[in-house]
Amino acid sequence: MTPILLAIACLIAITLGYGGLCAASPFGDCRKCRGMGHALKHDRKGRLKRGKDCRRCRATGKRIRLGRWLYNRAARIHRAGTTD
Repeated sequence: MTPILLAIACLIAITLGYGGLCAASPFGDCRKCRGMGHALKHDRKGRLKRGKDCRRCRATGKRIRLGRWLYNRAARIHRAGTTD
């Protein structure tokens, strides 16, 4: 197998794997709060406290994956273009 065919096969496998991940689990952990839904703060003694709610995920701890967002956008455009 030539290196070009091997690279193409690897890219196809990665794309199909990511597509399967987006179909099976469309939501991933928020990158800002790491899936907790809020920030962590320290008090004066150094103990952890709950901080403010995460604004990016609106305190859910989840975000929509990029592949699923693209799929939803394409489906919405297709649906809007095919209806009368």
